[in-house]
Amino acid sequence: MPMPNPLFPIRRIRAPELPQNYFWLNTDKPFSLKQLRGRIVILDFWSYCCINCLHVLPDLRYLEQKYKDSVTVIGVHSAKFDHEKETENIRQAILRYDIQHPVLVDRDFRVWQEYAVKAYPTFAVIDPQGYVVASLTGEGKREILDGAIAKLIKLHQEKGTIDFQEFDFILEKDKTPSITPLSFPGKVLATDSKLFIADSGHHRIVVSSLDGEVLHLIGRDNGLKDGSFEEAEFFAPQGMAFDKVNRILYVADTENHAIRKVDFENQKVETIAGINENLNSPWDLVKLGNKLFIAMAGCHQIWELDLASNFVKVYAGRGAESCFDSSLSESAFAQPSGITTNGSELYIADSEVSSIRAINFAKQQVKTICGSGDLNAFGDVDGEGFDVRLQHCLGVEYANNFLWVADTYNHKIKLVNAVTGDCKTFLGNDLNEPSGLSIFDGYLYIADTNNHAIKKVYIDTLAVETMEFDDLCATDFCILN
Repeated sequence: MPMPNPLFPIRRIRAPELPQNYFWLNTDKPFSLKQLRGRIVILDFWSYCCINCLHVLPDLRYLEQKYKDSVTVIGVHSAKFDHEKETENIRQAILRYDIQHPVLVDRDFRVWQEYAVKAYPTFAVIDPQGYVVASLTGEGKREILDGAIAKLIKLHQEKGTIDFQEFDFILEKDKTPSITPLSFPGKVLATDSKLFIADSGHHRIVVSSLDGEVLHLIGRDNGLKDGSFEEAEFFAPQGMAFDKVNRILYVADTENHAIRKVDFENQKVETIAGINENLNSPWDLVKLGNKLFIAMAGCHQIWELDLASNFVKVYAGRGAESCFDSSLSESAFAQPSGITTNGSELYIADSEVSSIRAINFAKQQVKTICGSGDLNAFGDVDGEGFDVRLQHCLGVEYANNFLWVADTYNHKIKLVNAVTGDCKTFLGNDLNEPSGLSIFDGYLYIADTNNHAIKKVYIDTLAVETMEFDDLCATDFCILN
């Protein structure tokens, strides 16, 4: 007897209807499943803090394009963090990640519960007659979904229950198009003569003087291409590290899952890791001696790259998404997104547990400096050690004997004593999801991500200015050398 196909259960379940009185984005009207009868519907349960949810967006885009006339994807945004519950913040995430399907704001996890979802991301596949025929959890489901869609199309063609037509949506980027010189800058790095900006939304690196004179634009489009500054392509770059002696900038090319080398002597970009190695959303870098340490957000680990050989390997973390203090091999991280060093320790902004972690080189041990270390414990509480509450911190910088933390979802910069774990708010005026920061010569530079700006703060007086960049072109196609 043939085994039943788990994607097409014998007992079909009627899909719960989608709420019409909730906020919907990327569309001018709510969608009901009744309206979508005759089409295959994929519900994507996601939260924009979740790296695994971001990883599946290319898969959904592929399926949307392949099956334009028969498949509708609807994102169901079920927020983890308080900050993510705000509709405007979800809208910004839609713009940042170029999501092109309708998104339902799932208030109080109502739809999540009705579909018995347990984890991010989860896909519910609904057939043209309105029945749930599959529920899949996790990344890497493109081929399974592709095969299921093809079978559903064939089945419902034979039954005469599929209606082929293309749907158009009024996207958020079409409602209020915004052209800004910087687009969702993720990280910033200040040196003695240059400011490097990961202009993530424009898929490029902006190099300027510390006063805003633009010197180079590196990268012209979304892609993975080596070559001259004019030819090179990046995909949402984030963290950077600079080798002043050799005039080389190393870049975490996050959505290309690669490490790139920017050679200023020869004005060339080269991929040094990620072609043959299985990197997973490298988010930040720090250089120490002849090694790069990488905050590998996608696999919840810290990696090490030997710059002499370009050999890359796991340095710390067993790969489980958790907060566990132990040896390098037994420890666990949760989406590490910022990394820095004082020479004897690495410090990590561990975003999904809203904590600051440390790795002691001599002891080869991982410890938590501040924050609870709990995946579901977050907030905005200054204090010491375990009592501190941060909210999805993405950036950390060691300078002036302190750790400076971009407490991203609290829209603040926090100051942390690396020894005692004492945490105090340093700055919190008019920031919007700050993701990266760098300190040089008495100034704090902040990648103020959702404000599409770089803020420059004079540390002694807390005077804040928004940097202006001379002749910075807002498009992906202007090149300055």
